[in-house]
Amino acid sequence: MGDKAHAHTGAAGRAATADHPSSVRNVVLVGHSGSGKTTLVEALAQTTGAVNRAGRVEDGSTVSDHDGIEHRQQRSVQLSLVPVEWGGIKINLLDTPGYADFVGELRAGLRAADAALFVVSAAQEADAVAGATRAIWEECAAVGMPRAIVVTHLDTARTPFDAMTRICGEIFGGDDPDAVLPLYLPVQGPEGSDGHAPLTGLTGLLSQRIFDYSGGERSENPPAEAQRAPLSDARDRLIEGIIAESEDETLMDRYLDGADIDIRTLVDDLERAVARGTFHPVLTAAPAAEGARQGVGTVELLDLITGGFPTPLERPLPAVTTLHGAPLPALGCDARGPLLAEVVKTASDPYVGRLSLVRVFSGTLRSDDTVHVFGHGLTDPGHEARPYHESEIRVGALSSPFGKQQRPLTECIAGDLACVARLGTAETGDTLSDPDRPLLMEPWTMPDPLLPLAIEAHGKADEDKLSEGLARLVAEDPTMRLEQNQDTHQVVLWCLGEAHLDVALDRLRSRYAVQVDAVPHRVALRETFSGPSTGRGRHVKQSGGHGQFAICEIDVEPLPPGSGIEFVDKVAGGSVPRQFIPSVEKGVRAQAAHGVATGHPLVDLRVTLRDGKYHSVDSSDAAFQTAGALALREAAADTRIQLLEPVAEIRVLVPDDCVGPVMSDLSGRRGRVVGTEQSGPGRTLVRAEVPELEIGRYAVDLRSLSHDAGRFDRSYARHEAMPAQLSDRLREQQHNGTNGT
Repeated sequence: MGDKAHAHTGAAGRAATADHPSSVRNVVLVGHSGSGKTTLVEALAQTTGAVNRAGRVEDGSTVSDHDGIEHRQQRSVQLSLVPVEWGGIKINLLDTPGYADFVGELRAGLRAADAALFVVSAAQEADAVAGATRAIWEECAAVGMPRAIVVTHLDTARTPFDAMTRICGEIFGGDDPDAVLPLYLPVQGPEGSDGHAPLTGLTGLLSQRIFDYSGGERSENPPAEAQRAPLSDARDRLIEGIIAESEDETLMDRYLDGADIDIRTLVDDLERAVARGTFHPVLTAAPAAEGARQGVGTVELLDLITGGFPTPLERPLPAVTTLHGAPLPALGCDARGPLLAEVVKTASDPYVGRLSLVRVFSGTLRSDDTVHVFGHGLTDPGHEARPYHESEIRVGALSSPFGKQQRPLTECIAGDLACVARLGTAETGDTLSDPDRPLLMEPWTMPDPLLPLAIEAHGKADEDKLSEGLARLVAEDPTMRLEQNQDTHQVVLWCLGEAHLDVALDRLRSRYAVQVDAVPHRVALRETFSGPSTGRGRHVKQSGGHGQFAICEIDVEPLPPGSGIEFVDKVAGGSVPRQFIPSVEKGVRAQAAHGVATGHPLVDLRVTLRDGKYHSVDSSDAAFQTAGALALREAAADTRIQLLEPVAEIRVLVPDDCVGPVMSDLSGRRGRVVGTEQSGPGRTLVRAEVPELEIGRYAVDLRSLSHDAGRFDRSYARHEAMPAQLSDRLREQQHNGTNGT
């Protein structure tokens, strides 16, 4: 690994292909925003010959960041697939956004991949490594996904390489920091007037050779005498780390006895340990200098991917069941086996229409094949599962995405990825299988969107296009949820964060030509009586012909929370005829639904009809409905109306050192902490009850409190009385018609 010379093997404009699962590597790039993932993909594409010149994020010329939003924001906002070839192996590079708002795109990349490259920047603070990136590392570890680490931006480093490897060992190594060790040491040129020290080459710890890129091509040289001492110390530690992971139990004894261990044996053991996910090498890389054909460290990284990362044959497939949920024997990654594939991402192309990015796990997917589509999309924590849907669809054109291009394919074998055009109503997370043997894959979960955005159409023309635009937007992005709130009558988009909201609004405007206005999000409050009261409803009108006559008298008393509206008939002597008693109840309930003080529904009351009067000619159903409503309003005027606010039960998972600030913040939100418990190494789960009025922006605020490492979920607990001071302030805001959060 690292001792072979390579020529450019790709060809710009031609789709990379594979004829067997063993010739495929699916690699997802993970890292904090700004860590250099997209730039690294460009450097790898240039080294393999997939592009003749690497693009720049700043110029909007990269292959993977091809969306107009990404050009405007100069950051990735969606999963992008860049296939390249190296040494006869097809490598599917899955570039993911680093910003936490787009974690749904990251999870799609993890589902499609068999190994992960964690990209960390030496120019960023260590907190950028330790936050959300660590949580994803632990998620990969839980499923045994092989991982390697790439350090970028050494030329502008805040932290030198040796300190970065130590930080990575502490953060990612856990109890075994010797499982996270460098394979190469960087060679840097002299520091320029701008303070940058360019990366010019690497020293291979196993090969004990310097790989020099300063001339534009990779060349080999022996290290100078002055470099041998630090090289020897790092080499000894690496060899001991590799031997500790070796399946040959005699190797350590031989090494300690001073035996010379063959480098080929070490490389083979290293590759096996990487593929098993028990050893995580640290490498460094930098884009090619002007005029150079290869980026520094890209050859070494490509060698690691092709030699150390597993093939799809070596990774277990997700569990499968029948359509009715009965478990089935595990399938293998066999191109000649039964078809089993999954939609990992859905996108819209202005010319092609809906495009589905599909990972084929078993069998072979071909254009014009008929496939069985089954599923309910992805699970949505805290909400009811969407109904199952199924259909048989003829597969449209297959293609291999490469930036804006869609390069035609005739088929996609097991282990590979491809885009499918016009796959009907298939959603992200749906299973594709043979119609004669329909299957269902175990679903994967997406985070629950917890930041609300209430929107309205900007104008009449936008109203006609809004529903279709929102439906297409949500179909593309399963981390976005659309709610038509029946209590507040608002259209609400639930997103993962402010950047997610910005992208949603941008896509509505630029892709679907829909202009919307953001309005304050309203929380569904309730009203109730603070004490018993009575009311008399008198509706008497005479204006020629049949008049209107209805009088009713009611008693109202509050009930325990959750009781709703209870109607009791205690009329004696026929003062209200039996046929009009349901009319009174209907009027009472209609008025309760509209509220009596602030326009919020009235709940938890017992309304007793005890007396009334009627007229043999002028009384009617409508008259007694009106009288019932008037009686309830009069009763409300004689007592204090209490506002009730919804309270959410929230569960906040944070690093141990963030527990104090999080609990203090929750108290400031009128929250009650009801318990804490340990949830894995260094993580604490805080359970609390907090009014929903106070947590409208908690998805954003928690990130700041926890350095992007905190997560929370919420569920409705109950409505309870709002403090009088806050209630009075909200009443004053009724003139504006909002109780925005």
